[in-house]
Amino acid sequence: MGANGSEGKNSLSIRDNRTGRDYEVEILDGDVIRAMDLRQIRVNDGDFGMMAYDPAFTNTASTRSSVTFIDGERGILRYRGYPIEQLAERSTHLEVAYLLLKGELPTQSELDDFVHDVTFHTYVHENITEMLAGFRYDAHAMGMMISAVAALSTFYPEAKDIQDPAARWQQIIRIVGKMPTLAAYAYRHHRGLPYVYPENELSYTANFLNMLFRIGTRDYRPSPVLEKALDILFILHADHEQNCSTSTMRVVASSNADPYSAMAGAMAALYGPLHGGANEAVLRMLNRIGSVDQIPAFLEGVKRKEERLMGFGHRVYKAYDPRASIIKRTADEVFEVTGRNPLLDIALELERIALSEDYFVERNLYPNVDFYSGIIYQAMGFPVEMFPVLFAIPRSVGWLAQWQELLEDPEQRIARPRQVFVGPDARDFVPMGDRG
Repeated sequence: MGANGSEGKNSLSIRDNRTGRDYEVEILDGDVIRAMDLRQIRVNDGDFGMMAYDPAFTNTASTRSSVTFIDGERGILRYRGYPIEQLAERSTHLEVAYLLLKGELPTQSELDDFVHDVTFHTYVHENITEMLAGFRYDAHAMGMMISAVAALSTFYPEAKDIQDPAARWQQIIRIVGKMPTLAAYAYRHHRGLPYVYPENELSYTANFLNMLFRIGTRDYRPSPVLEKALDILFILHADHEQNCSTSTMRVVASSNADPYSAMAGAMAALYGPLHGGANEAVLRMLNRIGSVDQIPAFLEGVKRKEERLMGFGHRVYKAYDPRASIIKRTADEVFEVTGRNPLLDIALELERIALSEDYFVERNLYPNVDFYSGIIYQAMGFPVEMFPVLFAIPRSVGWLAQWQELLEDPEQRIARPRQVFVGPDARDFVPMGDRG
């Protein structure tokens, strides 16, 4: 569709066949048009105008972001322009956190100050620990985390001053510092163990592991291999563009809610099994397969749509998820310390067979980040109910980076999607006695 004389212009020509009218819409940033430009297309002057119908927002850009770049066709993931492979190999989680939050890699002094400030804010108010103690012994860790993060907004009323950059940064430091502490407390509550307070001389991930697993003695020090592996996993999960939970963070924040309340909403989205529960589903699948010799029968069931191949394919990636290859290498190092997870042999063979069959390759069913992460978490001693929590700790950095970006974007307003109404037209109220 097009209008004469429009060749070579950076615009889209549209003809409305209902009226015969032609419209010209500007093309932005390569292949993007403003949805509001469609509103000029109407049959009558009093009409609302044209809208785009996009369930689940699968082809709608809600923001112009500089945080994370993904090219799903080529399997590329970059934070602020830096390839995820380089960051996972050369950085720490807190260095990557600074990058995501500030836009540039820190100098040594900037990183030292950032680490110091985050470490200084690892403790939580004793009222929070008392609140966590009030949950049932079998309360899900993610439910406890959502409640605790939301409750933090009542401890820091200055967090509502979201237009003050200094106040915003203070809340960011607090959230990054306290997330591992809250997660460890939720884990210890579930185990019926006393809370272990932070030890600030340890690294971010070593302190987290210490608060989780120390029993009695103060001499506990986690394995450097597990400390590094968890740091890499945190880097890989720090941000992933406009996914369900990040979009939730932005939508809630668009009402000028404080960051704790917005993050509680994002965490609730992550709590859903279709978002934060994928690696748990992989473990269930591998356990159900049971042994390597059962893999061919399972894959035949997948082809007949009787089984679901969990941990393969991705909404964004149409090639190998770059995070999956990094995790696969990390798994070998972890298992040298923890012992080999018996599910690994099933996973490796499942991947080998699936990647050798046209059925799966043609459908872009390559392993994603969730395929190996659950196996590693399980080997490190984490129960499955902690998996979404382990996702939320590093992703809090991405949520906060996106939150800052939203507040500084002059084009953003309170979120208000449109709808296509398909209900009944106007009708008169029917008295109770006349309803049949």
